[in-house]
Amino acid sequence: MRSRHIERHLTGQIGWLRPAVLGANDGIVSTASLILGVAAAHATHGNILLAGVAGLVAGAMSMAAGEYVSVQSQANSEQADIERERKELETDDPGERKELVAIYVGRGLDPALAKQVADQLMAHDALGAHTRDELGISETFNARPLQATFASATSFAVGAAMPLIVTAFAPEENLIAVISITSLVFLALLGGVAAHTGGARVAVGAIRVTFWGALAMGLTAVVGALFGTVA
Repeated sequence: MRSRHIERHLTGQIGWLRPAVLGANDGIVSTASLILGVAAAHATHGNILLAGVAGLVAGAMSMAAGEYVSVQSQANSEQADIERERKELETDDPGERKELVAIYVGRGLDPALAKQVADQLMAHDALGAHTRDELGISETFNARPLQATFASATSFAVGAAMPLIVTAFAPEENLIAVISITSLVFLALLGGVAAHTGGARVAVGAIRVTFWGALAMGLTAVVGALFGTVA
């Protein structure tokens, strides 16, 4: 018996890749920026570490809550659309069948073949056919709130831990320079890995993430220096 060939596509990773990359990027940028801002305000090494730890905990919880609420709302909308479609199939099967035929005709099938395809798919799984082809909801892209929540919170904590660990061991007199350089390196590596995983150009991904991270850290350091001088 011939084994079934299963192709693995990059789009199947979207459910966890987007929140994981977003979380790690935010963890590095926000924590490094916070550390640089506090350090630029001439805080002590202990206070800088305390601010970074507080930022890690608060950021991870914020990412988790925000991602869960967002993705759960999407899941609720998808479920409501599916239930509406189920009722329409129960009350107007011929109309739904014509709707499916029109979709396939619009995609390039001739009307006779489109009707045959619609009839066979509806005989096999009417709701699944309409969910996929009319609503555009598929197993690959459907909302997974818990998966997105865990990926966001965990990746944020991992990302935030990187500048924190550097801060713990970096000499106080060179803290700003060390944190800036290492955080930009971390961001470049993250952008490159994310681009490679998503099938995009590694250099472009690395440059894009590094640029915005450098901008965020620079602005925060300037604010810290200004308020530190005023204080």
